[in-house]
Amino acid sequence: MSDSLNLSPAPGSPHVPGVSVRHTRAKGEPRFPDGPKADPAGSHFERRIRSFQPRRSRVTAGQADALQRLWPKWGLDIDGQRVLDLAELFGNARPVVLEIGFGMGEATARMAAADPDTNVLAVDVHTPGQGNLLALADRDGLTNVRVGNGDAIILLREMLTPDSLDGLRVYFPDPWPKKRHHKRRLIQPEFLTLAATRLKPGAVLHCATDWEPYAEQMLDVLTAHPDYENTQPDGGFAPRPAFRPLTRFEGQGLDKGHVVNDLLFRRVQHGVPG
Repeated sequence: MSDSLNLSPAPGSPHVPGVSVRHTRAKGEPRFPDGPKADPAGSHFERRIRSFQPRRSRVTAGQADALQRLWPKWGLDIDGQRVLDLAELFGNARPVVLEIGFGMGEATARMAAADPDTNVLAVDVHTPGQGNLLALADRDGLTNVRVGNGDAIILLREMLTPDSLDGLRVYFPDPWPKKRHHKRRLIQPEFLTLAATRLKPGAVLHCATDWEPYAEQMLDVLTAHPDYENTQPDGGFAPRPAFRPLTRFEGQGLDKGHVVNDLLFRRVQHGVPG
């Protein structure tokens, strides 16, 4: 990530209205002193192949301001050091849906606004997107959004309790198109098994992708997993549900002829042995 941000000038410094001022961090200075940490869990957990790569891109002044102001209130560093009380995190006991990988957060904010009785824990490692989602939540008065920073696997495994989630959303995860990188894809049997332990029976896992080979793999892996059942009677892909907004990124892909596939699978309630 770049060490330079567009921020307000220091007190007493000359400033020309409408012109951003670049601030260069000293070596070792936190990028956002009151914001998300660069590596909240550290590398001491395990040497695991990760499904994501932190993206290096510019943080705007508005995003930086949102991170500084709102992270202490609505942000969560995924450090793996404690078990979360979701009712305490959100200030209420409403249902909680986990979203893994929210990009710039536009769709997340729109879904949260359309369903204020559902809490959304949105996780990503993209700092500009974290700031953007915080800014959108602040602008729209959304109190049902919390932004997580870090590895969703550590969140699921170390910080969430069994049957604590009412839904899971994975929209447009990295498809890792090269064959040698397929092992990095998120939707794998091991991930689904872990997620199932945190999903309440009947909760829905909703995936969407515009990479057709990955969509086919998702369908195969989910269909074969004993903890999930397809919500579609024909066992195939689902139409895009009205509650998942069409994003600008998705629209651009559709204009180029990309095919977007949605998958909605329900967490199975297994029988209790007699």
